[in-house]
Amino acid sequence: MADPVQSISHQTLVEESWHRCERFGLDPLSTPSFGQLAEQDVSALLERQRNLVQTTQREVLPYYENILSNSSCVILLADSGGQLLESWGDRRFVEPAQRRGFSPGASWMERDTGTNAIGTALASGQAVHIQRDEHFLKANRYLSGAASPIFDAQRQLIAVLDVSSDSYLPPSHTLGMVKMMSQSVENRLILNLFHEDYFQLTFNTGQDNLDSQWAGLLIFDESGLIVSANRRADNLLGVTLTRTRIDMLFDVPLLQLLNQPEEQPMLLRAMGRHRFHGTIRRPQKPRIQARDFRSAAAKYAVDLGGVDYGDPRVQKVARQAQRMLEKNIPVLVHGETGVGKEFLVKALHAAGSRAAAPLIAVNCAAIPGELIESELFGYEKGAFTGAHHKGSSGLIRKADKGVLFLDEIGDMPPNLQARLLRVLQDRCVQPLGGGDPYPVDFRLICATNRSLRQEVESGRFRQDLFYRVSGFSTELPPLRARADKLALFQRVWEQHREPQQWAGLSNEVQRLFERHPWPGNIRQLSSVIQVALAMADEQQIRPEHLPDDFFDDLEAEPDEGRYDSQRQLNMLEPQRTQPNQQLRSQFEACRGNISHLARHLGVSRNTLYKRLRAEGLYPG
Repeated sequence: MADPVQSISHQTLVEESWHRCERFGLDPLSTPSFGQLAEQDVSALLERQRNLVQTTQREVLPYYENILSNSSCVILLADSGGQLLESWGDRRFVEPAQRRGFSPGASWMERDTGTNAIGTALASGQAVHIQRDEHFLKANRYLSGAASPIFDAQRQLIAVLDVSSDSYLPPSHTLGMVKMMSQSVENRLILNLFHEDYFQLTFNTGQDNLDSQWAGLLIFDESGLIVSANRRADNLLGVTLTRTRIDMLFDVPLLQLLNQPEEQPMLLRAMGRHRFHGTIRRPQKPRIQARDFRSAAAKYAVDLGGVDYGDPRVQKVARQAQRMLEKNIPVLVHGETGVGKEFLVKALHAAGSRAAAPLIAVNCAAIPGELIESELFGYEKGAFTGAHHKGSSGLIRKADKGVLFLDEIGDMPPNLQARLLRVLQDRCVQPLGGGDPYPVDFRLICATNRSLRQEVESGRFRQDLFYRVSGFSTELPPLRARADKLALFQRVWEQHREPQQWAGLSNEVQRLFERHPWPGNIRQLSSVIQVALAMADEQQIRPEHLPDDFFDDLEAEPDEGRYDSQRQLNMLEPQRTQPNQQLRSQFEACRGNISHLARHLGVSRNTLYKRLRAEGLYPG
């Protein structure tokens, strides 16, 4: 997979495009050439790209008919060389002298057509909206358009999708819509390539938007190895998915994923930060026999990590937050990534007087900036290009009579903070496009891993909004500081073990767990135990069953000498007069596997290297 492109600001992107046009020898008064392709070359181009064109036309555009019917615009599909493959929509607005540019084979590269949405998207590798006066060539300044690249399953840029018109197109909404359309094409290309032989996991922030084209998509085999993913999955999870195992991303064992009933929504917790909903589809030509997992699935319905296992601070947070919520006082939960903020919110909702009403969770960092306003506040029909003909009520109105959870509120764009403040003050929400405001009644919980006070001081978060959302501000402690760590270790082990895995954690592992800094908190603990259970099978979990990166965090700890495992190695110090036979015998028993021996002793590999060099067992 190709590395993601570094995002460039819009102003910089347009300025760099104009500089390129000047280097190409273009002048603002130049006439766009649109390239010159022979008829047979155009036929060969369309034949090569037949699958892309058919996928776009038959499997994607029918979902966006409202774009064509509600506005006088044209949709263009070009290949990675900027050559037009097909166009759909009303082309009556096209200037007669430029009609050739809207026929198959026409080139929209910057060197031929100047700054334009298609050519500039290809040059920058990112979605872009080019308004009329931003075109380098004056001949194109009757157009306004937005374009987004299309990537294949290997993340190679293969095409660009564009929406253009001679009328005003709202930049943010048009750009958000064309991004969604290009994502739809990518999804269909991935699914068509892998649906016969691989499992598909579709996931999103809510159960009611799993069928959205903006859902995350992961393709994996029966071993759990991810072989492909769409870009939305990258954005939702915030990690690089190349050669990753799916059971290392979510708090769900691989066997449960493989045996999950098709199209039956399931709850997924990822990276200790986000809660998602997902559905599984199996290969059309399955290569394994699925097992009945219904009895084991029930135990995973319990919230992983829970809320209260005996830590006085966690108990206090839960008790006070519940009381504040019942008094309609907004609750702001601080905490590091992975400490369980989502679990707390779910517990507060389930234990409160509004448990029967909806809990609407909005991850302010996961929704594209161009779409978050319409997602939150809703919109009237025809409010913008691509708006659904029935409009949308928005997530805030869906939380009416229930609980609204704004996760990662520190990532909310500044322009939306003012609108949210108005909603919180007036308890009314006005959708985009006007119309009457709708009264809303909800309890508010917000969460963040940032210091909102520092965000206020730096000017990135409104001070008046801060005081609105932080009626009661509290903090969940990190795992390393919790007094109930032993209970949590046991609980997570019980959550993931198979019935035949009853041997538990060895004393050495428990000491290592207590010593560990757990930068990923409960999510990291879950991943470590899942790996250890897979390695240990039915044995007791010992240090050699733990993953390497677990020890990487331990190696960063400065005070290794005060632990039992270190004292064990100190006993193996080289003697002044004779070799250390104990260390030699253990090294030989491990067949020279230094990582295995370091795990067995519970020490860093660097420390072990020093001892082995002193004994002449390791070169250097």
